[in-house]
Amino acid sequence: MDPTKSSTPPPAPVLGAPVGYPAGAYPAPTAGGAAAAYAQQLYAPPAAAAAQQAAAAQQQLQMFWAEQYREIEATTDFKNHNLPLARIKKIMKADEDVRMIAAEAPVVFARACEMFILELTHRGWAHAEENKRRTLQKSDIAAAIARTEVFDFLVDIVPRDDAKDADAAAAAAAAAAAGIPRPAAGVPATDPLAYYYVPQQ
Repeated sequence: MDPTKSSTPPPAPVLGAPVGYPAGAYPAPTAGGAAAAYAQQLYAPPAAAAAQQAAAAQQQLQMFWAEQYREIEATTDFKNHNLPLARIKKIMKADEDVRMIAAEAPVVFARACEMFILELTHRGWAHAEENKRRTLQKSDIAAAIARTEVFDFLVDIVPRDDAKDADAAAAAAAAAAAGIPRPAAGVPATDPLAYYYVPQQ
């Protein structure tokens, strides 16, 4: 019989009791060792994470435009379009100075509109991902417009929700100062019964 082997079973483990591991099984913890390096890999500071997301979004846009360029060069079929040419032509004719429109003009406008929508969607999607959402919202499009100088002509058409929130807060403060009752917490402001409140006299 081998003296190193015992016929008695080991004692049952006790919950919360320290476990003894053989020496050298795991390296001794150090103050700035592998654990700190691993933690830095997992948890990047918010500024670094934001910069990394911005770089990734910029790279996606560059890949998008490279793909669009290749697609335009490879296009041979000008008959099928994603946007209706008749509607584009109607919009073009809304200008009273436009008398005649060449057949190629609506085709070019259709492609330009498609590319415009795609780029705005890419930029809005990047904003949605920054906010850890998987649904593209109006606020994402508004943020994309506000962040991109090329889209400044749309700032008045698609206002930021922040401005609406500030206006709503100012209106609520003015109403409270004037003694106008506010809707109860959790009741939507559009509820017609929210203001059906008679103050006690």
